[in-house]
Amino acid sequence: MPSKNSNISIRSPDFNNNGFIPREFTCDGSRLTPRITIENIPKNAKSLALIMDDPDAPMGTFVHWVVWNIPAPTANIEDGISGINSAQKKGYTPPCPPSGIHRYFFRVYALDATLALNSNSDKNDLLNAMENHIISSSEIIGKYERK
Repeated sequence: MPSKNSNISIRSPDFNNNGFIPREFTCDGSRLTPRITIENIPKNAKSLALIMDDPDAPMGTFVHWVVWNIPAPTANIEDGISGINSAQKKGYTPPCPPSGIHRYFFRVYALDATLALNSNSDKNDLLNAMENHIISSSEIIGKYERK
């Protein structure tokens, strides 16, 4: 894994790092995908990847979103390929914790290659494919608690 001193950065105009994710981006709201901004992309990056997961899920880490082959210059997540999440669906599955406050890690990776993965790939497939191709990474954490 790259060091925390990487150049790439990830943020969201919808919530602050370690802040609460607004209801509209959860199962209790409109189930919208939060806006993600990726900046300071290394010049030698060929593509980006994004993983969103919840390590606080009762049955182990729940993967909400995996996307790869996001075009590096534009960082438009919608142009990437969405894989299978823990709900066995492609795309974004919103936060919906059964109890308590859960943390949602949004991690972005700058890669020196595009990845040859099919759209039925999951987080583990993505992590394996990214091995030895990660130039830089960054993360933002959002929290949510159902009331």
